[in-house]
Amino acid sequence: MPALSTPTRLLQAALRVLLPLRCLVCGEPGHDELDLCSACLADLPWAGRACLRCALPLPDNALIVCGTCRDEVPPQAATHASLLYLPPVDQLLVRYKFHQDLAAGRLLAQLMQRAPPPWSCAPLVPVPLHNQRLRQRGYNQAGELCRLLPMPVWQGVYRRRHTAPQSERSAEQRRDNLFDAFGTRLSPPTRLTVVDDVMTTGSTVMEIAETLRLAGARDVRAWVCARVP
Repeated sequence: MPALSTPTRLLQAALRVLLPLRCLVCGEPGHDELDLCSACLADLPWAGRACLRCALPLPDNALIVCGTCRDEVPPQAATHASLLYLPPVDQLLVRYKFHQDLAAGRLLAQLMQRAPPPWSCAPLVPVPLHNQRLRQRGYNQAGELCRLLPMPVWQGVYRRRHTAPQSERSAEQRRDNLFDAFGTRLSPPTRLTVVDDVMTTGSTVMEIAETLRLAGARDVRAWVCARVP
């Protein structure tokens, strides 16, 4: 992460005086430059040992790739989750994604920076929203996370069609719902990292990774804020 300039540090110090940090979970004073108190920070469900390909949590004695990814290798070379989709992360993500709580989004991006992938992950590719969904929500949650991360962003992926919400669909229905839903406007760089807020079955990441590989990318990886265990 690049060092902050002196004017930037002074501005941040002034803002902390005018707008003191406050825990977005319990309302106590913030801690360690975060809108999160020390107790809530200590209780965060950081992702631990996980499948290299899909970031599914794995026991300590398991192989580095889960059985599902051994049987059917996904198109992304690797996936990294910073956190698990458990309290209080799940509530923060719901507030950010569906209730326009951009402060929660800023906090989540800060937490992602504290648990980044073990590999070089630039440039970033935010999972795109269809224009209809973007007008309804007002912002793209994956795009905002990318904007807050100190890395270059490649905006060459778009949604070809408006798809139904994924939340209440089975894994097979999610794959069918997203089939051929994405396209590329430009020839992609050789290496890219797809960024999303939550990964459940991995259907979105896999569809975008496949789209990018067909367009010419050789090494596509994924970085998500939270993984559903």
